[in-house]
Amino acid sequence: MALAVAAVAVAAFSRNDPFAGLFGLVPVLLWCGTARAGRAAVVTGLVLLALLAWFVLPRELDLAGPWVPAAIEVYWLHTTLAAVVCAIGSRRFGPWLLLVPAGFVVTAGVLVFGWQQAPGDEGVAPGPAQLRMAEEIDCGSGGCWRAAVATGDDAAGAWRDYLSARNFTAAPESHGVPLFCRTTGLLVNHQVCVRVRPLAADSARVEWYVE
Repeated sequence: MALAVAAVAVAAFSRNDPFAGLFGLVPVLLWCGTARAGRAAVVTGLVLLALLAWFVLPRELDLAGPWVPAAIEVYWLHTTLAAVVCAIGSRRFGPWLLLVPAGFVVTAGVLVFGWQQAPGDEGVAPGPAQLRMAEEIDCGSGGCWRAAVATGDDAAGAWRDYLSARNFTAAPESHGVPLFCRTTGLLVNHQVCVRVRPLAADSARVEWYVE
């Protein structure tokens, strides 16, 4: 019971990708419901909890890099690793083996459902607290992106500082407009890029998209 409560607490941090957090709970809850009592069961449960924390918490803390799992990897990579952990911990076949095909099926569904949809907050929204924001969604032949017009003192500079604090790094300019990108993903890169277009001394247009 304590393991399940701890796992729910970890999954609750998945604010940007709540469905990924909920799906990440499945291996832990499945283990809690089927594992035999004993030290091996406890150790396996703790490994599953640590695995869930690794796939949820770094991204929610706005960290980036090749060691930070992307949200899409929760569905297929996390469940595959969790199935291996369960198989080793139990030394027998069990229902957790179904996690592997289920994870790939859910991954395909998430990709289809999210096709041509505008990105989520992606660590960009809600933006610097001192600025006033007016958001919109734009779409074109290359997909959809979110945009916001920010107004306030040194809006463009405030955005640059805001993005840097969230581990976005400067990239080559896009059509003369400053560009900042952040990449996560262990095996599949998830890159979010943000254009910061100064409009005036006290306003800037920000556009972000997923590559």
